[in-house]
Amino acid sequence: MLPDFRFERDQWARGLVRVAGVDEAGRGPLAGPVVAAAVVLGRDAIPDGIQDSKKLTSERRKAVLERIMQEAEVGVGEASVEEIDEINILRASHLAMCRAIDALAQAVDHVLIDGNLIPRDLELPATPIIKGDSLSLSIAAASIVAKTRRDAIMWDLAQHYPGYGWETNQGYPTKCHKEALRNLGPTPHHRRSFKSVHNML
Repeated sequence: MLPDFRFERDQWARGLVRVAGVDEAGRGPLAGPVVAAAVVLGRDAIPDGIQDSKKLTSERRKAVLERIMQEAEVGVGEASVEEIDEINILRASHLAMCRAIDALAQAVDHVLIDGNLIPRDLELPATPIIKGDSLSLSIAAASIVAKTRRDAIMWDLAQHYPGYGWETNQGYPTKCHKEALRNLGPTPHHRRSFKSVHNML
């Protein structure tokens, strides 16, 4: 089943014109920031190929991202490793989401959020949608933007910190990454509040 506009239509029917889909990437990795995106799609200008980012190859995501950036309104937000360690990964993910919404060119009327929780600091009306990246076109578009942006960040970091495999594992706790962590030790970009990193310090 492909994502569609059913949730967006519910809000449009209530007279809410600008509806943003929001998703994040990077809650599970041991290293790097968490990145969120907010996307407002035009009702009559839907970029081709939008789907849950996890179901697309890297090359396909990049191609769809180009269309989204050309045809939709996009905001991106991050929360740093320091913020993750200070306030925990869930709060940091929500902080990145709020920053992504704030980065949109214009205010929105309603927010559709992937997951079962609404960020506590979000001051806009919002609807949480479990598996929203598989159900809502706006959230699916946001998932593509967030995933692609975070992968690019981790590829750049991999050039400065070789040996951890971030260019392919994006900081997730793969066997290669955990072995490198044991052999090379943590970098400034590792999340020290995460158990497997904390235990090595």
